Amino acid sequence: MSDITEPQGWANQPLLERESEVLAIHRAVDELCGTSRTGPTTRRGGVLTFAGAGGIGKTKLLGEARRHAIERSCTVLFARGGEQEKQTPFHVMRQLIQPTFAAMSEDGRRDVLGNWYGIVAPALGLTAAPKGPTAPDPQGVRDGLDWVVTHLTVRSAPVVLIVDDAHWADAESLAWLTAFAARAEELSMLILVACRPDEIPADAGSLRALMGRQGTRPHELATLTTSAVARIVRDALGESADDVFCRECWAITGGNPFEVVELAMRGRARGLKPHQENIPQLRDLASAVKGSGLIDRLDQLGPSTVRLAWAAAVLGTAVPTSIVASVAALGEAQAAESIDRLRNARILTVLTSLHRKEVVEFFHPLIATAVYRSIPPGVRVGMHGMAAQAMVDDGFGAAAAARHLLEMHPEGDPWVVQQLRQAARESFSAGAPDAARRYLARALREPPGMEDRAEVLFELGSANLLHEPATTINQLRAALEEPKTEQALREAITYRLAQALAHTGQMAEAAGLLSDEARLSSSSRTRLRMQAEQFKWNSVRMDEDNSPARSRLLAQFAKRLSGRGLPERHILGLRAWDAAMRGESVTTALDYAEQALTGGMSWTDQDFGFEVPAVVAVTLMYCDQPGRAEELFNTAIIEFEDKGWRGAHLSFVYTLLGYVRYRRGRLAEAEDFVRNGLQIADRVGHGIPAQ
Repeated sequence: MSDITEPQGWANQPLLERESEVLAIHRAVDELCGTSRTGPTTRRGGVLTFAGAGGIGKTKLLGEARRHAIERSCTVLFARGGEQEKQTPFHVMRQLIQPTFAAMSEDGRRDVLGNWYGIVAPALGLTAAPKGPTAPDPQGVRDGLDWVVTHLTVRSAPVVLIVDDAHWADAESLAWLTAFAARAEELSMLILVACRPDEIPADAGSLRALMGRQGTRPHELATLTTSAVARIVRDALGESADDVFCRECWAITGGNPFEVVELAMRGRARGLKPHQENIPQLRDLASAVKGSGLIDRLDQLGPSTVRLAWAAAVLGTAVPTSIVASVAALGEAQAAESIDRLRNARILTVLTSLHRKEVVEFFHPLIATAVYRSIPPGVRVGMHGMAAQAMVDDGFGAAAAARHLLEMHPEGDPWVVQQLRQAARESFSAGAPDAARRYLARALREPPGMEDRAEVLFELGSANLLHEPATTINQLRAALEEPKTEQALREAITYRLAQALAHTGQMAEAAGLLSDEARLSSSSRTRLRMQAEQFKWNSVRMDEDNSPARSRLLAQFAKRLSGRGLPERHILGLRAWDAAMRGESVTTALDYAEQALTGGMSWTDQDFGFEVPAVVAVTLMYCDQPGRAEELFNTAIIEFEDKGWRGAHLSFVYTLLGYVRYRRGRLAEAEDFVRNGLQIADRVGHGIPAQ
């Protein structure tokens, strides 16, 4: 995103009655720099949080923090949550990190990020999302972001990281921030966070916990007293302002700093004399500062200007003026004239982005919210549609357009479906599966054409597999029932549905589905693959009626195979496991295990899964080959970490490694591995297999 300079006017007002908060900021920055009033000290980081209603002065306080940090030669990473951007994954993280990489070449970025490049670069918007069947999981991306910020902190210390309007931060950035904050002190980093506590989303408990971290209350900003309001009024309107007039300003605004400044600025623009007899005019001015009065004031600027303000509110922060003009359907001259009017009315300001482009921004988020809510619903929906098209046409891509597409009414538009599916793919590649599910669910409501419906259902079902397997089953069954589905897609749906059934304990149903589909196929290769999948899920069934018969069939299959492809190697691996479980000779089990491993077995092939490589490794352990088993599990760890699978998969392998060490009698090492696996699982959530 862009590193935007603060609007003038409000930013230039003095900080009043914030002495304790400013002192806390200065003290924290000084401690971060290793100095104090008594002399040099050990560098110490930490977390400071500020809470208060809109307009209470949080942004201004953070501006003072930025100023003081820069004055002390600190590196400042700054981001602001946006009301319109809160559904855009990694919106806040990109603001924090992109300025550091903006001037680097692609090779330079790769050099700095090293092995983490493929995992974090798509999330940070530094590269297009890669095309491929695998994508990092959210925990892997968070680990990568930890590394990036840690690396920046060590290289550019001391670092002050500031997040304003955190109540509007996207879920992905917020998950990273709230987990990483615990490391601030050990890294000698200072983290400053400000939010409106009444607007923290119900599902953002981690932000509430951060605001009250370690049992400390956030700095809660109070409204201004009458004396502070009088100081602002007299600075704007002259020292002759009488006490009654100043007290009325305080009563009208409730001591809200933003409203006091706006009222004073408007009074100065009108040439209002700050005396008691002019209080009726003061009240008229106050009504134009917020709410319906602000909208009435906007309406007086003319229809073209209103449309430009609406477009800016729809598009959100840091959008080039050219795109705002396009969405407002205004020519260059008309747009420039409208922007000038809005600047003079203290509604919009024009800033320069990190990429040297002119962008428009509202003087305050309260104004942006009021303008957005004033747009007639039908017009607002239409403008979101125009915004989506403009973002794609201007090269911002489907992911940037997706939040606008979510606001549109379903109309069966193939272009909308196409863009939402592309945005979902980009979100998956960036490690944001929740966003991908939102986009695909919306694409399904559009709805897609009959020729695409099965594929969209398949993509949505696949997205839900690890999170809502029961929902996945319904979606994949619906996909399988779609008419005229291409054979390759039908097979992919079958494998994924069998996975979902197996992951919900329905092993018999999974095996039955594969058996039925195998009979329908005319391809011997497909039948072999489905047979391999059947054997896989039957091998872990507890309720199988005739497992000896299945073992005999598996043995007959395995005799005819040479391990030419993954399906054959999976069957050979399952034969090794079955031999070990049934007490056949060690030689037989090891022979089949080695045949399965010859030619390679990937742990991260999402179509085949990691279950068969895992049971082959465990077979080696049971056959007194613990070292070989550990080699396979170490290979799995390398593959998982390389792909950014640092959640449930990684925790499961660490737990199995602990089991190998346990069987070798190395109990302390076994406990370390298991604790490591549980630690990873606990970071991910509940119901993880390792737990």
